[in-house]
Amino acid sequence: MARILLLIAAVIVGFMLLGTVIGFIAGILKWALIIGVVVLAYMAFSRILRSRHSE
Repeated sequence: MARILLLIAAVIVGFMLLGTVIGFIAGILKWALIIGVVVLAYMAFSRILRSRHSE
């Protein structure tokens, strides 16, 4: 009986840790996407300004 309870507790702790790790990875991906969009917008804006300036 004790082994079954220990196994159930280990599975619950494993799911809790897995949720934390997945949340952390999702947070990193979110910030990477935000930074990527900002960099792409900056590059497009500077390219537009450069092309208007050279005309």
